[in-house]
Amino acid sequence: MQNEYIELQLLTDEAYLDLIADFIMQHYDEGIEYGNDRLIVRSEDEAAIARLEAALEILKASLETRIPLQWEKTRKPNEDWIKRYQASVTPIRSGDFYIRPSWYEAKEGLIDIVIDPALAFGSGHHATTYSCLEAVSTYVLAGDEVLDVGCGSGILALAARKRGATVDLCDTDPLAVESAKENFERNDETFRRIWEGSADKTDAVYDIVIANIIADILKMIAPVLKARTKPGGRLILSGILDKKEAGVQEAFSNLVLERRIQKEEWITLIYRKDSNG
Repeated sequence: MQNEYIELQLLTDEAYLDLIADFIMQHYDEGIEYGNDRLIVRSEDEAAIARLEAALEILKASLETRIPLQWEKTRKPNEDWIKRYQASVTPIRSGDFYIRPSWYEAKEGLIDIVIDPALAFGSGHHATTYSCLEAVSTYVLAGDEVLDVGCGSGILALAARKRGATVDLCDTDPLAVESAKENFERNDETFRRIWEGSADKTDAVYDIVIANIIADILKMIAPVLKARTKPGGRLILSGILDKKEAGVQEAFSNLVLERRIQKEEWITLIYRKDSNG
């Protein structure tokens, strides 16, 4: 352990914490702590922090003034903050699933998934992941073919696999692809195929397509998501802030909305594709 570590505090409005955290997850694979109006990143790796700052500069420039984003970097005396972070991450239950870090024991009677989270987003604690797990528990059946688009940690594909599905998964971030592979190995599970990129890199069709991304991306890739879904199949869409829901519903209006789940300000939509979708 080094004598000091670097702490990066990212300041933004509370409403945008999850959006910024999702972006950080694509460029940084250590822990993130949530505050009321900030995200806190800590690392002994100065190069990793420098890479993250460079990515944040690009993000800030692209946001212009639409989302406030500032950050402060300080050096602090080292302490065992990794153990402190681990102590703050507790197991959760969603549907039939029990999502736990490896330092907790499995729970009898529930489907066990082990995720050692780099941050709360992607570990089941975030509202969108929690709602998607509930949807997977309800709609995915043994023998289904499932595609997880924007798989992140791979938690949703893992959940589908634990239900007996055959799963493919993809993410535009190579770090997410590696993380998903590691989590499948950690859980002694297998996927059929995984790739870097999105749903446009396959011609296969699926019984269930899951996309827990953000509303603007869901709208952008709506045609390919629908094309990857079999007639009679379902789309599980999440990462949708309530104020962005109308645009997503418009993009998928030729499908049948079967269920809407709201947790805090986050929406998950479950659609069924009929022969005309």
